[in-house]
Amino acid sequence: MKRSLGAAGLLLGAGSACFAYGALVEPRRFHLRHAVAHCLPPGSPELRVLHISDLHLTANQRHKMDWVSSLARLQPDLVINTGDNLSAPVPHKVVETLSGLLGVPGAFVFGSNDYLAPVFRNPLRYLLASSNAHHTTDEETPPAERELPWRPMRDAFVDAGWLDLNNARGELEIKGVPIRLRGVNDPHIELDDYPAVAGRRDPEALELALCHAPYQRLLDALTDDRVDLIFSGHTHGGQVCIPGFGAIITNCDIDRDRVKGLSTHTRPGWTSLLHVSAGLGMSPFAPYRFACPPEATLLTLVPR
Repeated sequence: MKRSLGAAGLLLGAGSACFAYGALVEPRRFHLRHAVAHCLPPGSPELRVLHISDLHLTANQRHKMDWVSSLARLQPDLVINTGDNLSAPVPHKVVETLSGLLGVPGAFVFGSNDYLAPVFRNPLRYLLASSNAHHTTDEETPPAERELPWRPMRDAFVDAGWLDLNNARGELEIKGVPIRLRGVNDPHIELDDYPAVAGRRDPEALELALCHAPYQRLLDALTDDRVDLIFSGHTHGGQVCIPGFGAIITNCDIDRDRVKGLSTHTRPGWTSLLHVSAGLGMSPFAPYRFACPPEATLLTLVPR
């Protein structure tokens, strides 16, 4: 009996320590991931691309704001933002945080939490839900009451020269490299319209694509159109991971092996590179990470 109580006490203590670490320590352990992507046209100079995603900013996150602001020191050639910048009505703080990067060529798409404030969801319901399900408005709070002031943020991005790729295309030229970009609005809440941006790649240019959530149907369509590199976020890298096992859930229908970092997506006749960011934040109703620190990524693009 004493042994059983002792073991139970140890388990309870270990669980409490893990929860405290995941709530108080790891969310502040910001990490810069580095990766090399072989996707440029032959003979092109290297390009440095900073990928940021899932900032989920609220009013009192000075530590996060300062770390993200410090990324301007990297002097990237291109900034990619794959959405979920907001978790509260603080678009001015997002613009302040990214101000040092807004002078760099950039492109963005939005996620659901740019438009709608997050609400509490039962963690067990989240863990047990089908990853294949799209989530429109399964919460009880009406969307009109949850709407966030995303328009000033979008306008600031566009005024700075960033391309709004929510169901849109755009073009850039950086260091003499022609870049064709396309993106869709958030597929997680079914705002995407891929036919509006569909079309085969320009073989003389670098073809990039942005989508907040890496659903298989979009990855298939983009790879069928022979896009070179797809950027996505949304998964938070699993957010809560088990060492030696990885992510428990991906929050979409991508497999756990590609829940974060640089990988590939293959269709008949073509393989696209895929980069999924583990993100910089999390919902204020689930403010913990474990074995999955918040991150941004600096990708060095080199010739194929």
